[in-house]
Amino acid sequence: MGAASPQPPAWLVYDGAPPEPDGVPVSGGASRTRAGLHETLAGSLALPGWYGRNWDALADALADRLDSGPLTLVVTDAADLLADEPPAQLGTLLDVLGAVAAGGHETLRVVLRDDPDRLRALRDRVAAVLGGRVGAPPPAAG
Repeated sequence: MGAASPQPPAWLVYDGAPPEPDGVPVSGGASRTRAGLHETLAGSLALPGWYGRNWDALADALADRLDSGPLTLVVTDAADLLADEPPAQLGTLLDVLGAVAAGGHETLRVVLRDDPDRLRALRDRVAAVLGGRVGAPPPAAG
């Protein structure tokens, strides 16, 4: 066994409970790629037409959404989230979500929900992509 995974940021929760979302459901299975994730989020959150389906636009759209109240995203089948992308893309998503959560808006909460057996691998994947930079500002846009 390796070193213990760092604690996730306060806005990120792992959940092995049955898939009855208490929040906005986001399909991890439909979000295996960046394009799939952006399309899924655009539909699930009814994001505005100006949403450019990139990381900067996601940060702006979520910040605008949080101005109207707290938001909980429940990612079902979370182990599939960005699974067909290079690992750094999951790190970028988490950085964007962390920056939005720290941005002084209403509360953002992200629940990663999956079978308990799959959650262990997901925790390891998240810890690996964050590499100790939990809560760090996002890297320069690219």
